[in-house]
Amino acid sequence: MSDEVIAIASDHGGYDLKEILKTELEHLGYAILDLGCYNKDSVDYPDYADKMAAALLNKSAERGVLICGSGIGISIAANRHRHVRAALVHDGLTSQLSRHHNNANVIVLGGRTTGVDVAKDCLKIFLETDFDGGRHQRRIELMS
Repeated sequence: MSDEVIAIASDHGGYDLKEILKTELEHLGYAILDLGCYNKDSVDYPDYADKMAAALLNKSAERGVLICGSGIGISIAANRHRHVRAALVHDGLTSQLSRHHNNANVIVLGGRTTGVDVAKDCLKIFLETDFDGGRHQRRIELMS
């Protein structure tokens, strides 16, 4: 069981996958901070990216998961915040590299573009992979 809190949020296009990944996070032993949305009613993804940014800034969560239909819009909205490094990933390798090289603190998935098994794999790899530091640290500092 981890003491780490993982925030998770989605718009309506990512709601179903969010609910599945919440169960996966529980199975992996993480505490969950669900920032919404809470049903399939249409909502605006920038609002949920902002909620994620606030949760990371006030340290309610150490890392997060964001999901919209494609993952594109919510990742753009999240990365407007300098302390957020949201990586839209598509497979295990991009998930791993998002942590190794970019020290991503938010993984982003497409609820309509990413299969459940791939999403679970990406999430597990994201949570288990450490930042390499070294030459990559300077680049992180340039973005923050």
